[in-house]
Amino acid sequence: MGLNKIASNIRFLRQLRGLSQEQLADELNITRSRVGGYEEARNEPPIDLLIRLSEYFHVAIDALIRGDLKKTNLDGLMKVGKNRILFPILIDSEGNDMVELIPVKAQAGYLRGYSDPDYIERLPKMKLPFLPTGKHRAFPIKGDSMPPIKDGSFVIGKHIEKMEDLKLGNTYVVVTKDDGLSYKRIMNATRKEIELHSDNKIYQPYKVKTEDVLELWEYTCCINMGQYGEDELNLNSIMNMLRGLKVELSEIKKDKKN
Repeated sequence: MGLNKIASNIRFLRQLRGLSQEQLADELNITRSRVGGYEEARNEPPIDLLIRLSEYFHVAIDALIRGDLKKTNLDGLMKVGKNRILFPILIDSEGNDMVELIPVKAQAGYLRGYSDPDYIERLPKMKLPFLPTGKHRAFPIKGDSMPPIKDGSFVIGKHIEKMEDLKLGNTYVVVTKDDGLSYKRIMNATRKEIELHSDNKIYQPYKVKTEDVLELWEYTCCINMGQYGEDELNLNSIMNMLRGLKVELSEIKKDKKN
């Protein structure tokens, strides 16, 4: 475990709550000297204490151990499952939510890294001025099952925490254990399974068990990269296109004011 990260995170969370070392020690039923030892990276918290810290501050153990909580917006921590907070929404220096881009080459590793704060932190970041508040991520789309979205496009989705928040008939990026990333329309959902439909009717609907669903991202917008050749589709070109989109939007806003 990274002692320096754990030490920094414990100190940050304690100060965020406005607690002294002695007050936190009382909350955790340990001595003040133990809290001091952890915050100064002299000692490593045992697993049972990491669990108590995780439950007390409502921060997942993986984020506590490997994340840098000082760089995050704790008001926007994502909840996955009943209580577990997986990783934080990233914000820029102006307080704007950042969209993480999943490059095509990184898609295969997404299932292994989606819950790893270090993996998420390494993803390229972008800022789009028109997105609603919330946690967003951009996913590469393959195939022709969801026209007019073309192969090679990116769908930006907003994270959905609970199945109850699903809107039947809307489209989602669905992340499952077996199928990986799929972009489909959800037409039916129960506690046990959800039914996924393609807009291209040559593809048959199919069902997945809700227990196998790792993440749900509701469609917000699409960035069509289909007109570019494969040799043009690299991370720099995508990011440059997005920056250009921001400039265009700024110009449109100016025109409206004139």
